Amino acid sequence: MRSWKIIERDGVPDPQRIREWVDERMRIDPELVRGVLVRFIRDEIGKFGLRRAVIGLSGGVDSSLTCFLAAEALGPENVLAVRMPYRTSSPDSLLHAHLVIEQLGVPSETVEITPMVEPLFERFPDMDARRRGNVMARMRMIILYDLSAAWGGMVVGTSNKTEILLGYFTLYGDGAYALAPLGDLYKNQVRQLARAVGVPEEIIRKPPTADLWVGQTDEGELGVTYDEADRILYLLVEERMTPEQVIRLGFDAETVRRLWRMVRDTQFKRRTPIIAKLTSRTVGIDFRYLRDWGH
Repeated sequence: MRSWKIIERDGVPDPQRIREWVDERMRIDPELVRGVLVRFIRDEIGKFGLRRAVIGLSGGVDSSLTCFLAAEALGPENVLAVRMPYRTSSPDSLLHAHLVIEQLGVPSETVEITPMVEPLFERFPDMDARRRGNVMARMRMIILYDLSAAWGGMVVGTSNKTEILLGYFTLYGDGAYALAPLGDLYKNQVRQLARAVGVPEEIIRKPPTADLWVGQTDEGELGVTYDEADRILYLLVEERMTPEQVIRLGFDAETVRRLWRMVRDTQFKRRTPIIAKLTSRTVGIDFRYLRDWGH
């Protein structure tokens, strides 16, 4: 554990100064990160002989930033932005997605998912909001992969590190993609980079939401702001602290323990399907890289 003398007051950890210290540690060099991610998108898609990308554009900061980076990496004409509203989706989501499409000049498709998912909702009328949200997320990914085949492009994901660590995504829904350029950026860092590349400020500032039902917000579901979740996760993951150490620094005990449980309990969502090992070379365990083919 690092020395905390710079963030102690009279020998006692100062919660406000600790938060300021973590925020400073999480500050990125936007131009450096931008360059790395643009090259990442271009190189990884190129490895498969492709030069196009398909992105689900919700109008939120994550998908908007992803679209900006992909357009810079591949050229806007090679990025298909797909809007997939449900009947209860916020009109602002479509409007903000349109702002990105217009600003970048990328081709777009709008596919209404309501007639696709309603028959299943009618079949299971007792579906709660979470189940319905999962169905919508998976339907959207079906659409993206179908358009990927038609367009000849790779599906690029929009999940950030905070969401991935907390398991705050739908398995085989918004968690199904070929590339995750934002997957090592916490939500706060996504906002930093979004400002640097020119994502409209109204998109950056609006409350994050998956727009799965009326009034749904990410922070409302998580029970904590993204800024606070980022600080806690940074200390747990990057600083390798225990939950009790983080609590002693002045963070809410219930929140720290709940976030840590979320990280622990959703590990299965962050790995490929677990294969029972029976041979000397098992896919995903001993047989993982191109060099396994002799390249």
